[in-house]
Amino acid sequence: MEVEVVIYGAEQLCPSCVNLPSSKETFEWLEAAISRKFPTYSIKMAYIDIHQPPNVSEKAAFAQRVIEEDMFYPVVVIGDKVVGEGNPRLKTIFAELEKYGYKAL
Repeated sequence: MEVEVVIYGAEQLCPSCVNLPSSKETFEWLEAAISRKFPTYSIKMAYIDIHQPPNVSEKAAFAQRVIEEDMFYPVVVIGDKVVGEGNPRLKTIFAELEKYGYKAL
């Protein structure tokens, strides 16, 4: 089963996330880390700007939720589960991917 890892963020840093990488930098870092950990899988990844979400209703709705609930971004979502906010942890993200049957090398 293919799962999508979605990172919601913005160009401007989260006010509570000073001294952390930008959302886009975090997306690129996660993309590289996931491809190294699970090189035999093609894991779909997407970056969603919370201020300019795509015309996909569930992604636009979640982007609005990030803003309304003052979530710390970037927010990492796998399936329907939030697995990271602000400064996501690789261990948590990898563990969630393994629940979907992905096996690390």
